[in-house]
Amino acid sequence: MEKGFAFSIDGGYLVVRDIPYLDSQNQLQWGAFVAKLVFVDKLTIQQDNHQIWFAGSVPYGLNGNPIPNLGGGPTTLALGETSKDIVVQRQFSNKPQPAGVFIDFFHKIDSYLTIISGPAMELHGANPYTFRTMEKMPDSVFKFHDTLTSRAEITDLAAQFANDIVAVIGLGGTGGYVLDFLVKTPVREIRAFDFDFFHVHNAFRSPGKLEESEFGKTKADVYRGRYENFRSGLKSEPKLIDASSAAELDGVTFAFVCVDKGSARSKIFDLLILKGIQFIDVGMGLNRKRGPIDGMMRVTYYSRETAQRVRDMGLAEMSDQADDIYRTNIQISEINALNACLAVIRFKQLRGFYCEDEACYQLLLSIGDLQTAGESELA
Repeated sequence: MEKGFAFSIDGGYLVVRDIPYLDSQNQLQWGAFVAKLVFVDKLTIQQDNHQIWFAGSVPYGLNGNPIPNLGGGPTTLALGETSKDIVVQRQFSNKPQPAGVFIDFFHKIDSYLTIISGPAMELHGANPYTFRTMEKMPDSVFKFHDTLTSRAEITDLAAQFANDIVAVIGLGGTGGYVLDFLVKTPVREIRAFDFDFFHVHNAFRSPGKLEESEFGKTKADVYRGRYENFRSGLKSEPKLIDASSAAELDGVTFAFVCVDKGSARSKIFDLLILKGIQFIDVGMGLNRKRGPIDGMMRVTYYSRETAQRVRDMGLAEMSDQADDIYRTNIQISEINALNACLAVIRFKQLRGFYCEDEACYQLLLSIGDLQTAGESELA
C-alpha cells in the first residue's frame, strides 16, 4: 500500500492490477499478478510457493524476445466476483537468487515486477504504482478466510451457492451432519430447525466437539453454539416445522428433510411442495436380521416440477407405524454421516459444483454389499 501497488484481496488470492509489460511489438500492455494466500489464522499469512499467475499475454523484453527464465506456461484460474475483470492466462515460476525463497509478499511482487515490467517502465515510462487499493475485504459468510476454496482453485464453483438459502429440518443423527457440511459451504443463509433436546445418546452420532453443558439444551441451541463462530447467516431455532410454518420458510431456495417420523415428514412435504421449494429427503433402515447390522440408506430428490409425482410414489414413510414404540431405532454415526454426505453431494450436483452424469431422483445404498442404485426415470 505504501509503495502504491494497485492491490486487492479476492477470497484467498492477492490481486495486483496495473502491471505494465511489453508485447511482441514493443507496445505497452497492462496486466495483473495473482498470488495465492495461505491464512494460518486471521492475521498470519504464508506464501504458498514461489510461483505467480499473470493476467496478460507473453511479456517481452527490449530486444523483442520473450522474457526468459519465467518457466510456467499457459493456464487459467477462476477468481471471485470482485475480480471479474481479471483473466488469468499463464503462470510464472522464477525463484529469487541466491536464497530461492521470497522473504514476504512484497518481495515476491516486487521481484516479478522488476522482471516483467522493467522493459515497459524503461521504454514507455509506465508507472505501476497507481495506489488503486480496495479498502475493505469482499463480503463473505465465513468469519475466516476461505483458503480451502482458493487452494483448491474452485472459486468459480463455490460461487454457485452465493444466492442459496438452505433449510435443514431435523437435527438428529443425519441432520446434524448435513448441517455440519453446509456450514462449510458458502450458501448465503442456513436455517436449521429442531425442537427436540440433546441427550447423551445424541452425542454418539453428532459432529463436532462435545461440551457436557450441552446436555438438556435443544439441538438447535447446541448446534448454533458450535458453529456461530465459524460463519454468519446461520439461524438455528428450536421449532417444529409443520403446516403452520410457512413464514419460517419464506425465501428458502432448498431444503433437507431429516426427520424419522412419517407423520411429521408428511406435513413438511405438503408445505415444501405448496411453497415450490425443491428438497431432499433422507432416510435409513438398519436391522440385525442376519446378526451384524445390515440395511439401506436413501436419498430422494423432489424438484419443483416432479415433487408431487415423487411423493405419490410412496418412497418415504408418511405415517407412524403402530408398533413404533417397540421398534429399535438403530442409528450409527458413520451411517448417519454417509447418508448426509450423499444428500449434500446430490445438492451440490444440482448447483453445478459436482459433475452429474445421470439426474437421479433417488439413490439407495446397501450396507451389506456397499452397492448403490440410482433411479432417474419417472414412470
